[in-house]
Amino acid sequence: MHLDAIDLKDFYASPLGGVVRRLLGARLRARWSNLQGMSLFGLGFAVPYLAAFRADACPVGALMPAELGVISWPREGDCLSVLVDETELPLPDECADRLLLVHMLEWSERSRALLRELWRVLAPNGRLLIIVPNRRGLWARVDSTPFGHGRPFSRSQITKLLKDAMFSPEEWQYALYMPPFSWRVLLKWPVFWERLGLVLWPAFSGVILVEATKQIYAALPVKEVRTRSRRVVPVPAGVTPSTATAETPPARRTDSA
Repeated sequence: MHLDAIDLKDFYASPLGGVVRRLLGARLRARWSNLQGMSLFGLGFAVPYLAAFRADACPVGALMPAELGVISWPREGDCLSVLVDETELPLPDECADRLLLVHMLEWSERSRALLRELWRVLAPNGRLLIIVPNRRGLWARVDSTPFGHGRPFSRSQITKLLKDAMFSPEEWQYALYMPPFSWRVLLKWPVFWERLGLVLWPAFSGVILVEATKQIYAALPVKEVRTRSRRVVPVPAGVTPSTATAETPPARRTDSA
């Protein structure tokens, strides 16, 4: 059982959720520093991280699956969020320059079909960035945060899933080393805990960030089939042309002929 959009909204409105938004948002901005004129779509519950790109990317859209529900986003201006079927996105082929998948893959029961649909809408030179709970991390074992629900992943599991869907993992990052508790000592120095965890226990992060590209294979030309020339067979005397076949041997030359 997974959370819905209201639960996720309440989490990011809490002090711990605000820290998570700042830490992961900083990683995303460092990864995608310039999206001027590019199209950006977030699938799952990506609204806490899409706001930072609204000034650069165009268009920007929040695609929320029916299993999670939908909330209106942003608060002011035109609504940029829409309820979708995760395997039938209302987007044309190769229209997205950047795709952000967060709070989605670990809850999806059709993960391969989901990734194949993302492959369809991603531009040939586009980028897909996925944020999933780390199977080794503490955040996947505590259900007080959204990262404690659904299926956590290891690096090898994500790699296999992406390759099966014709994606190539390019860049890996690990984040959320602080314990998943709303303790004041943790919330006051989150950057310190991130740096400490990166040095002391780098493999035990709360989440894994992977950026992937789309695999495109060149089409093989269809080989021309050479047509065999037909052999003209003489029709023997007494045989009508309708009954003559290519297997009928030619008439032998006789002395009387």
